Amino acid sequence: MNPHLFAQARRKRSIRIIMLFALLLLIGFIISLNTGRYSLAPNEIWQTLLGEGSKKQNIVLFDLRLPRMIIAVLMGAGLAVSGAVLQGISRNGLSDPGILGINSGAGLAVLLFVSFYPTAQVAPPFFMPFLALIGAGVTAAIIYMLSYKKGHGISPTRLLLTGIAVGAGFSSASIILTLQLNPRNLEFVVTWQMGSLWGSNWEFVLALLPWIVILLPIVYWKARVLNMLSLNEQLASSLGVSINKERLILITAAVGLAASSVAIGGGIGFVGLLGPHIARRLAGPQHQYMLPITAGVGALLVLAGDTIGRSLMEYTEVPAGVVISLLGGPYFIYLLMRSGR
Repeated sequence: MNPHLFAQARRKRSIRIIMLFALLLLIGFIISLNTGRYSLAPNEIWQTLLGEGSKKQNIVLFDLRLPRMIIAVLMGAGLAVSGAVLQGISRNGLSDPGILGINSGAGLAVLLFVSFYPTAQVAPPFFMPFLALIGAGVTAAIIYMLSYKKGHGISPTRLLLTGIAVGAGFSSASIILTLQLNPRNLEFVVTWQMGSLWGSNWEFVLALLPWIVILLPIVYWKARVLNMLSLNEQLASSLGVSINKERLILITAAVGLAASSVAIGGGIGFVGLLGPHIARRLAGPQHQYMLPITAGVGALLVLAGDTIGRSLMEYTEVPAGVVISLLGGPYFIYLLMRSGR
C-alpha cells in the first residue's frame, strides 16, 4: 500500500475513534448526572442547565456533580497520557505512574502537607499540585538514578522493579504518617488514598485545569519524538534528536500530569496502564494517533468508575479508585504473564 494512503487511512480511522469516544463521554456525562442518591430526570437536568431548576436541583447539579465529573475527565486524561509517555520512554508496556511509584511519591508529599496543616478542609487546592509535583519529581529522579546503568541505559525490567520497590517504601512511610493524624485529617487521607475524587468543587477544577491544558499539548507536540524514543534511541540521535533533553521534557510532562491529577483527585491506579494499552490496540503504536485516544480512554475509565461507584450501594459510595482497581489488577497480572513468555 502507498505509505501516503496508509497514513491517510490511519488518520481517518483515528478521527472516527476519537469521535466515538467523544460520544461515549457525552453519554457517560448524561448517565453520571442522573446517578446518585438524588435522581434528576433528563428534562430536569436540561431545565436546571437553562437556569430554571429548583434550589436543590442547582446544588446537586452545579455544586456536587458537574465539578466532580469534570475532575474525573481531566484526571483520567492526565493519568492515561502520563502512562503512555512513561511506556514510550522506558519501552516497557507495564509502566504506569502508579506502578512505578510516582503516585506514591506525590501522595507522600500531600500527606506530609496535611500532617502539618491545621485541617484538610482549608488546605489551598492551588498549592497542592505543586507539592505533589515535588514529591513525584523526587520519586522519578530516584527511580531513574537507580534504574540507570552506565553503558547500558535503562533496562525496562530494572525500571519496573525499582519503581515497585520505591513505591512500596513511600507507601510504608505514608502509613506511618497516617497513624499519627488527628481524626479529621485521617478521614481525608483515607478518602484520598482510595481515589474517591475528594476535591469535587469548582475551586479544585480550576486548580487542575491549567496543568492538563498546558501539559497535554506539550506531550502531543512531542509525539513524533516519542515515536523515535520508543523504537530506537540510536536512530533518533543520528537524526539530530537531543535524547537527554527530549527525555527530560517528556518525563517532566508525565510527572506533572500524574502529580496534579493525584493531588486533586486522589490515589487512582491502573489508568495509566489501561489507557495506553487500549488506545494502542485501537489506533496502533504511533503516538500522534494514539495519544488523543489514550486521553479519551482514561477520561471514560475514571468517569465510568466514579459513576459505577456511586450506584453500587444505596447508602454509601465505592471510591472510583477501588472500582478501577478491580479492572486494572487482573489486567496487570495478564500483562505480566504475557511479558514473561
